[in-house]
Amino acid sequence: MESIEEKARQVFEENKSKIDSIIQKYKAKPGALIPVLHEIQITTGFLPLEIQKRVAQGLDIPLSEVNSIVTFYSLFSEKPKGKYCIGVCKGTACYVKGSEKILKKLKEILKIEPGDTTDDGKFSIQVLRCLGACGLGPVITVNEKVYTLVTPDKMTHIMEQIEGGKDDDSL
Repeated sequence: MESIEEKARQVFEENKSKIDSIIQKYKAKPGALIPVLHEIQITTGFLPLEIQKRVAQGLDIPLSEVNSIVTFYSLFSEKPKGKYCIGVCKGTACYVKGSEKILKKLKEILKIEPGDTTDDGKFSIQVLRCLGACGLGPVITVNEKVYTLVTPDKMTHIMEQIEGGKDDDSL
């Protein structure tokens, strides 16, 4: 199993010309940083430090500015995400309704922490701050699919469905 650093180097080398062309496309435009990072992440899947350095150099801005944007916005990730990216809403309403129990169950099942990806690259967990479905909380997402009124038992069932390769719309 390759390390995150090895994967980052590989992704950077394989996409260097695409990264440079994205930077060039936006270079003269004000407020280019977020669109550049977004487009590069779509291309590469994540934004490791090597790519952040290339962006900083290409846009002639400090690396600290690039890194502060990458680490601030949940849209961006410094680590590769799993095939199934599971987001757990911890906005106020979902938290009050038990999202912490959902997150605990998910960590127990996958044996990873939020922000991490399983060794097989299949699952990653992220904490979300609000999905705007407060009346239907706790809410989770699996990639683009939203699950509402989630309980620890329902979380177990959702994981069983995913691991079994099924997409159960009745959940």
